[in-house]
Amino acid sequence: MNTQATQSLDARGLNCPLPILRTKKALTAMGSGETLAILSTDPGSVKDMQAFCKQTGHELIATNSNQGEFEFFIRKS
Repeated sequence: MNTQATQSLDARGLNCPLPILRTKKALTAMGSGETLAILSTDPGSVKDMQAFCKQTGHELIATNSNQGEFEFFIRKS
């Protein structure tokens, strides 16, 4: 997948709710239309990111999973 991210966030090793809190903080500092790539090892973050984007209006562009690591691409609304 060739998704270009404006910024990246490494949330590996963090458990709920830290990946979402760090994502929210990172998005706050970004401009509209910019893309954030997040790496997480928390299996719960898959549903959490979907719910977070639905609640906040940000667009979840892609979700990838590879050997216990989850990668998300979120476009700021």
